[in-house]
Amino acid sequence: MELSPDERVFWEYGFIHINLTLVTTWVLMAVLVIVSYLITRRLRTDIRISRWQCILEMLVLGMNKQIQEIGLEEPKKYLDFIGTIFIFIAFSNLSIVFPGYVPPTSSLSTTAALAISVFLAVPIFGISESGVIGYLKTYVQPTFIMLPFNIISELSRTLALAVRLFGNIMSGGLIVAILLSIAPLLFPILMTVLGLITGLIQAYIFSILATVYIAAATQESKSKKIKLKPKN
Repeated sequence: MELSPDERVFWEYGFIHINLTLVTTWVLMAVLVIVSYLITRRLRTDIRISRWQCILEMLVLGMNKQIQEIGLEEPKKYLDFIGTIFIFIAFSNLSIVFPGYVPPTSSLSTTAALAISVFLAVPIFGISESGVIGYLKTYVQPTFIMLPFNIISELSRTLALAVRLFGNIMSGGLIVAILLSIAPLLFPILMTVLGLITGLIQAYIFSILATVYIAAATQESKSKKIKLKPKN
């Protein structure tokens, strides 16, 4: 039994390996790009809009509101990154309804790549809001003694993001495979439905945590703006 799609290698040359994880990820990205183009090529601003545009607007408005509620006052600035992560993970997890499909999020390499993307995005957004000095000051707050602990916190939460998503998706797929081999048809169907719900929740949790980390990195600039705001 394959515990990870990384184990199924289609082609390799030296240190280059093209496995099931890469192939599935490329297919998912291609499908998402094509679907996005088809939905957005005929956007309209009048009352009569297509069903797909309605779903897209509801999704975008919902993510904007969620990002703003977490503490980011300009959600459009962060929507591209956070929205892309959410849609990719959600679409990857929900596609388990297709026979023979193995989600790339059940591979630690994929979840680690997503976590590293968040790890890099946090200082990028933090520096864009506070500047290099302002962002680096957050590592020595409230005292300089906290510097090593803050660095460890950055690394440990990145590891936690990767392992949490990988563990939940991989274990769900493994349970379905075991039940499919030893139990009647009813149990795998129920577990697949549960897997769909779990996959959607994991996409939500991952994107929410990414938003929280970015919001925390931009708090320095917000506090400065509040201090500089003239009193009436």
